[in-house]
Amino acid sequence: IRRVLSDPSASVVVVEHRDRLARCGVELVEAALSAQGRRIVVTDEGETEDDLVRDRIEVLTSMCARRYGRRGARNRALRAVTATRHSDTGVR
Repeated sequence: IRRVLSDPSASVVVVEHRDRLARCGVELVEAALSAQGRRIVVTDEGETEDDLVRDRIEVLTSMCARRYGRRGARNRALRAVTATRHSDTGVR
């Protein structure tokens, strides 16, 4: 996304969901692009229009993804270590 945003020849940035562009502060990105004569097109507008509600949802989504993503990574690492130990000892 950084490459697309820094490329001045990209006059239109198309995203499916606003929260995929930035966790929060999409309005700032839109304003910066607008100042350069560029724009953002969101294909799935079926989202909440209230800024406060949308920002809160974006923050909660980010926090949950971080928390459960870490837990998932930790669980995968533990399973890999366990599988390695079992394969080293010949236990199945």
